[in-house]
Amino acid sequence: MNKVLATLIASLFAVGAFAQTPAAKPAAAAATVAAPAAAATPAVAAAPAKMEEKKDAKAEAAKMKEEKAAAKKAKADEMKIAKKAKADEMKMAKKAKATKKMKKEEAAPAAPKA
Repeated sequence: MNKVLATLIASLFAVGAFAQTPAAKPAAAAATVAAPAAAATPAVAAAPAKMEEKKDAKAEAAKMKEEKAAAKKAKADEMKIAKKAKADEMKMAKKAKATKKMKKEEAAPAAPKA
């Protein structure tokens, strides 16, 4: 059992390390093998484009996060309103029941005391 647990823990570390390594782009790898000197120049020129791409991705992620938070808040507000409506409905039903009971007692003749 200890060996199995040790293997599972080791595999979790390996997966974590593997997940953190950046993926190599196949086109970039082929260009580097074919012409190492020529590939270095476009990589430097592509750096600003990569930075813009990262900024766009961050902006989009922030926008998605805001939208998600807004949707969550709207859902919470909706649930709050529904809960209040249900409470009001229960209150009205209880009041109607009490009123009905009072009317029934008034309509019934008083029983003679013995």
